[in-house]
Amino acid sequence: MRCVLSIPVLLSPITVACKTVETIETAGDQIQGSTTIPELPNQTGLPVAPNGRSYPLVPKEPSDIAALIDSIEAALVTPQLAEQDLAALAHQQQVTYRYLSKRPLLSQDVRSQLDPRWRWVFDQHIAARREFLAMHRGPASSRLPAWRIISPAPADQLLEAYRSASAATGIDWTVLAAVNLVETGMGRIDGVSVANAQGPMQFLPTTWNEPGIGNGGNIRDPWDSIHAAARYLVRRGGLKDIRSGLWGYNNSDHYGKAVLHYAALLKEEPLTYRALHQWQIHYASSAGDLWLHEGYEQQQPIAVNGYLRQNRHSAPPK
Repeated sequence: MRCVLSIPVLLSPITVACKTVETIETAGDQIQGSTTIPELPNQTGLPVAPNGRSYPLVPKEPSDIAALIDSIEAALVTPQLAEQDLAALAHQQQVTYRYLSKRPLLSQDVRSQLDPRWRWVFDQHIAARREFLAMHRGPASSRLPAWRIISPAPADQLLEAYRSASAATGIDWTVLAAVNLVETGMGRIDGVSVANAQGPMQFLPTTWNEPGIGNGGNIRDPWDSIHAAARYLVRRGGLKDIRSGLWGYNNSDHYGKAVLHYAALLKEEPLTYRALHQWQIHYASSAGDLWLHEGYEQQQPIAVNGYLRQNRHSAPPK
């Protein structure tokens, strides 16, 4: 079965198509019957990134956004979802929640029209993103960072590392995955922070070299850094109160709350991990929420406007 909907986006018409999967199995239950997996909103003439995809579009009307979220969330917990569909759906999910997090009235309207089974999921995503917005007040940067954006380690390899580190330390794997997500997009950001933090879990070399943390490993290696992060969270009191451990990781209550919202999503529905692993790197700049796709590489910070002249696909569609 296929269906076509016409949805207005800002000032331009876009089209949404959908296809059907007969059974959805989630970690908690099995839904009999059928559900739609959308082929996502599209619009002719959008700039295309080197990977062949365009910046995801968000519908204008709350009812259309709610319908899109309902279908995306249902699809993302479908075990038989194809890898290609997973990547596109996850990026659409990410952009939609980022968009709504900055628009409180719109997000309330959208939430009221969601299928009730997705409202808690919606709340966790919006709350997490708003915690990060609260951390970064002030004018957005007019320069993009000296980063290299790469493919992360495969999802199953990272999951093995999270679970191994959890078994060794007692820190829940969902917390380690959430820290990895918010620090570097699970390893997509290959760069050094302004504070000289390095590697997939963003360790300062001085912290890494403390006895019992890096343990002679490679700060840039996902397995070594994930295990080191678990040991560091234990050292900072994470077994007694994970919020204390996260405060030690980043001295911000907003940071800890955001991490725990993502950890809660993973704990409630482990299949959520597949989508979060596919999330892209977005950078809040003076020109909007820019998508820094795999292949982005800058040796020095670069002016936003100069970058966009050569990379129009990185900017949100107008």
